[in-house]
Amino acid sequence: MRWRGERQSDNIEDRRGVPGGRIAIGGGCGTLLIVIIALLLGVNPQRLLQQLPADTSPPPSQSSRPANPEEDQLKQFVAVVLAKTEDAWTDVFQKNGRQYRKPKLVLFTDRVQSACGMTGSAVGPFYCPADEKVYIDLAFYEELRRRFNAPGDFAQAYVIAHEVGHHVQKLLGISDKVDALQHRVSEVEANQLSVRLELQADFFAGMFARYVKEQGLLDADDIEEALRAASAVGDDSIQKKSQGYVVPDSFTHGSSEQRLRWFQRGYQTGDIRQGDTFAGRSL
Repeated sequence: MRWRGERQSDNIEDRRGVPGGRIAIGGGCGTLLIVIIALLLGVNPQRLLQQLPADTSPPPSQSSRPANPEEDQLKQFVAVVLAKTEDAWTDVFQKNGRQYRKPKLVLFTDRVQSACGMTGSAVGPFYCPADEKVYIDLAFYEELRRRFNAPGDFAQAYVIAHEVGHHVQKLLGISDKVDALQHRVSEVEANQLSVRLELQADFFAGMFARYVKEQGLLDADDIEEALRAASAVGDDSIQKKSQGYVVPDSFTHGSSEQRLRWFQRGYQTGDIRQGDTFAGRSL
C-alpha cells in the first residue's frame, strides 16, 4: 500500500507506555474531592493541596515510552489508514443520506482501560461501542506476521478496517440490536449472531479495500495480504493451531473460508446493501 505522503488522521490517542489502570490525583475530580473534604473538616483547601506530591506522570493521552523509530513509523501508517477509513465511510454515509461520526483509535501497551473495561493485549485489537474507540497494541502486528504468517502493510490495514467496520455497525444500530438479542438466546445462538456480526465487519473491510484501490494506492499483492490475514484469523484456523481440533458451535468470528468470502464480496461489490450477513441461513 502506497501510504507515504497521504493525510494522517488526528483522531489518534497515544497511550503507549501509560499503565492502563493508573488513577492520578493531581487535578480535575481528584482536586475537587480534596477541596470538598477540606471544607467539611474546616481546613484551608490550599494547605492540603500544597502538601500533595506533584503528579509528574504524563496524562493518559500521551506516551512515556522511549522513542522507537520503527514503531513511530508504524504509528504514522496507522494514522494514514484511519484517515482513509474516515474518507471512505464519510463518502458512503453521505451517499446514503447519513452523517459519519469518526471514531478514535487508541494505541496502548500491554493493557488498556476502555469504557468496556480493562483489557489486555492478548485479546488483540478491539472496538469498544461504549466509547466508540478502536484499541490496538502495535505489538499485535508482529504476532500477525510471526504467529499467523500474515505479513504486509495491507494485512495490517485490514485489521484496522475490520475494527472500524464494527464502528460502522454501531452507527447503523446493528451492533446494539445484536447485543440485545444475544441476551435472550442460548450461548450457541449468541455465538452464531457474533459470527454474523464479525463477517459483516469483514465485508466492510472489503469495501474499504475497494475504496483504497480506486484511489490507486494498492500494489498488486496488497489484496492477497489482506486475504491471507482474514484467512489466518478464522476460528477454525486458530482452533486447529491452538488445540488441534475444531468446535464449530464455539465459533465467534467465522471460519477462514467465510471470512475470505465476505471480505471478497465487499471488495468486489463496494455496495453496502450487499453486506447483510443476517439475511440468510447460509454464510
